[in-house]
Amino acid sequence: MNNLEEFLAANQGKKIVFTNGCFDILHRGHVSYLEEAKKLGDLLIVGVNSDSSVRGLKGPERPINNQDDRRYILNQLQSVDWVEIFSESTPLNLIKKIKPQVLVKGGDWSEQEIVGSTEVKSWGGEVKSIHYVPGYSTTSTISQIRTVK
Repeated sequence: MNNLEEFLAANQGKKIVFTNGCFDILHRGHVSYLEEAKKLGDLLIVGVNSDSSVRGLKGPERPINNQDDRRYILNQLQSVDWVEIFSESTPLNLIKKIKPQVLVKGGDWSEQEIVGSTEVKSWGGEVKSIHYVPGYSTTSTISQIRTVK
């Protein structure tokens, strides 16, 4: 399939789970989180912040990996069924387009902080916070790399 619209049309009637993030340097915490998210439905769609969106959120030195590389790596995970890049600072427009039955973020996000939670609930969907794997973050990984001499 070439685009999100075709993917959604081909998978009508399946329970779609959606999550999003920068996924700049993929680590164990990300993989564990995505595996848990997939268990909540039939298909997992991951929204990935574009390079310009990551720079706006994380600063001028990010992302480390470009959006095409991040999409490619995520697409190789068994738990991920589709990856869509979005350019806005939040995935709200993408969430409205997909209309997932389950919206997921990591346990470090409260339900009130999760962008799209109001919209997903309005069409009868669920909003979930998944267990956060402590000790894993892209920011701390980058910091560790920079301090190694």
